[in-house]
Amino acid sequence: MPEIRFTIRWPDGQTQDCYSPSTVVREFLTAGTTYPLDDFMARCRVALDKASTRVEATFGYRCTRADAQLDTLERNACAFSAPADVTCLSIT
Repeated sequence: MPEIRFTIRWPDGQTQDCYSPSTVVREFLTAGTTYPLDDFMARCRVALDKASTRVEATFGYRCTRADAQLDTLERNACAFSAPADVTCLSIT
């Protein structure tokens, strides 16, 4: 499976490098686009779940790294309250 990385900028200006085991993230996020925090998190939940499910379909088990990435995003997102925006800086 082709893994990808995407870099985001949180509302406080901090950047974070993120991981997905699948290119499915490109269906939900676009580099250079800013999303309201709630929308960004909803997109990440679906994208990383689909990515982990694709790994499961291929190898018989979910991708724990994708699940851990989502957990990290969830924890980091809790530091901000709406209205707040997250920018997807790049997807490679």
